Amino acid sequence: MEYKENFERLVNIMDELREKCPWDKKQTIETLRQMTIEETYELADAITEKNWNELKEELGDILLHIVFYARIAKEQNEFTLNDVLETICNKLIVRHPHIYGDVKVNDDEDVKKNWEKIKLREGKSSVLSGVPVSLPAVVKATRIQEKAKQVGFEWKYKEDVWLKVEEEMNELHAAVKSNDQNEIEEEFGDLLFSLVNYARFLNVDAENALEKTNKKFIHRFTRMEAIAKSDGKNLYDMSLEEMDAIWNIVKKENRIA
Repeated sequence: MEYKENFERLVNIMDELREKCPWDKKQTIETLRQMTIEETYELADAITEKNWNELKEELGDILLHIVFYARIAKEQNEFTLNDVLETICNKLIVRHPHIYGDVKVNDDEDVKKNWEKIKLREGKSSVLSGVPVSLPAVVKATRIQEKAKQVGFEWKYKEDVWLKVEEEMNELHAAVKSNDQNEIEEEFGDLLFSLVNYARFLNVDAENALEKTNKKFIHRFTRMEAIAKSDGKNLYDMSLEEMDAIWNIVKKENRIA
């Protein structure tokens, strides 16, 4: 296979770096953790931007980290890279009985339901136990809802989900009127959770949608700053009405582009 040679090359480079490079020799699974998280977010950025060159590079960085962790584990007699490969291969076969067994499925939803049933048989204490604690809140909300769906705890129609959003909005308004900060925070969280739920029914990735809006706001705001500066002005010295006028110009530029 064409990738076998390069994969072995990567492993050999990692071994050499671990033995000869002062920085690589110093790393532990703890010191790598934060760097792995950063690499994962960089990969997410490349996906959001649909930047295939960046995606290729970031996937390489993630692969390097996998090899790095496996090398450290081998040094500590915990497991080897081959153990990692064998484990994931076995897991995929066990969790796809419709391919490697005699289980029948009708669609991808059946596949996901079987997946959750298999994980429970493997010893998971709850359908939700596979959701990482440290996931970003919007991503975590999506995963929680997706997993709950696998046991049938799910809305049938998106119209009902939107009614739930409106209900949560009304409860938030009532909390604001009560001026109870704890209640306001709770109801605001409920509203966000229901919006994430509605996003799923629209086939929208809530996390990705919000990130695109973040990027759009950053682009428009920095463009507004640039226009103001070209006019010899500073945003600190401008009124909201003046800034809003420039903002509308920037929005029109985006539509034309």
